[in-house]
Amino acid sequence: MVSEHSDAADDTSALALKILVAGGFGVGKTTLVGAVSEIRPLRTEELLSEAGQLVDDTDGVDQKVTTTVAMDFGRITIRSGLSLYLFGTPGQDRFWFLWDELAQGALGAVVLADTRRLEDCFPAVDYFEHRRIPFVVAVNCFAGARAYGAHDVSRALDLDRGTPVVLCDARDRDSGKEVLIRLVEYAGRMHTARLLDSVG
Repeated sequence: MVSEHSDAADDTSALALKILVAGGFGVGKTTLVGAVSEIRPLRTEELLSEAGQLVDDTDGVDQKVTTTVAMDFGRITIRSGLSLYLFGTPGQDRFWFLWDELAQGALGAVVLADTRRLEDCFPAVDYFEHRRIPFVVAVNCFAGARAYGAHDVSRALDLDRGTPVVLCDARDRDSGKEVLIRLVEYAGRMHTARLLDSVG
């Protein structure tokens, strides 16, 4: 039999962390959130319209027929007492006004990258670097895309030394979970180092 006191202790020890999933248009943000989420993910996808073709660059993602217009949301429990709330950002420039709201209170971010359109993740990298939000770059390994190593991607994106780059398959739950674990570990180290600097 479990006492009410121990239930209350369990509730207070539970930790929920906010994580952003960002990157260019069609890179797999919605797919990643959906693959790892243990709840039915909230999606705000709409069909691509003819009007949108004038402003959305669909080169390399010709098969894409929908786009996220607000955010994706999912939840995953990493271990007992530690849950991550995932917020997938919209990829197009015209929805960037939502990013500041979504970024408030975030522990860190995953920047998804597609090596066929690597330049599409520069804005997300710049965004998080400028705001000092810890992030990892997760290279979504699409079938048929030329394979590049983590070091090559890091150099091409001119990342700060130590910023993790991991290869993943956004469709695979275990692969996505590994990316999130790497982010939590890295963000934890960054936040601890900043705290020590501030009191040193």
